[in-house]
Amino acid sequence: MLLKPIAHIETCFPTKFGVPRQAGIIGTPGRIVFEPEYRVAEAVRGLEGFDYVWLIWQFSKAVRDDWTPTVRPPRLGGNQRMGVFATRSPFRPNALGLSSVRLERIETHAQLGLVLHVSGADLMDGTPIYDIKPYLPYTDSHPDARSGFATQPAESLLEVCCLNDCLSTLPPDLRKPLLEVLAHDPRPQYQHNPERVYGMAFAGYEVRFRVEGDKAEILSISPAQ
Repeated sequence: MLLKPIAHIETCFPTKFGVPRQAGIIGTPGRIVFEPEYRVAEAVRGLEGFDYVWLIWQFSKAVRDDWTPTVRPPRLGGNQRMGVFATRSPFRPNALGLSSVRLERIETHAQLGLVLHVSGADLMDGTPIYDIKPYLPYTDSHPDARSGFATQPAESLLEVCCLNDCLSTLPPDLRKPLLEVLAHDPRPQYQHNPERVYGMAFAGYEVRFRVEGDKAEILSISPAQ
């Protein structure tokens, strides 16, 4: 079966560092732009009646020719191996991802045609989208289901503070999403050096921060070079 992208998504995350670990945890904005041949209004007729959609997409930065039957989930600290099909690891035989995101609105753009505005995506900027399907609560939601070794969110929320009011550098609509990203601690789970300064690309800005205990401190925010 030959797959080709129907769209790409634009998000705040040009690199993997900082991307939410699961969809829906953080309300970061995203914009789905269709490829020219799929910019057809009839293709999304009726979609405005749904609050959420499923995205089928590719881990485009994790494509490889081989695969391994086990991986080390970050949820388990990267020290235990689990079967690849028991995880959401990007290192899969077909490198496909599945995410449920909130559909905020559908726009008809003068140059881009159909554009879907979404929130809660856990995808890098530029990720190819292979399909979009409506989310159906009566069949897609299973609140009583077991969830194996991932019974609850992996991290406790950090308290985030900002030096010198540097948060004002960001446009107002990006401030809350950034605070949520940092509150969920984007660092690899094996890194706990309180002196280390981290740099994260976010929506065209470079964010520098450090974490000590249960507090994250934003040191600076500047336009990306």
